[in-house]
Amino acid sequence: MFGDGYTGILGIIILILDIYAIIRIVQSGAEPVWKAIWIVVVLLLPVLGLIIWFLFGPK
Repeated sequence: MFGDGYTGILGIIILILDIYAIIRIVQSGAEPVWKAIWIVVVLLLPVLGLIIWFLFGPK
């Protein structure tokens, strides 16, 4: 009825990765405006935003 259990685990993994990305964004040397934009992208698009940040985000 509620899935096979993997859905919840996958959600937790995505949440942990998003929190990690946000921490890395805040600690980066990027301009505050870009930090805010990246955080909004990661929060609004949890999976896609994480992938985009990983590929194009501040290093």
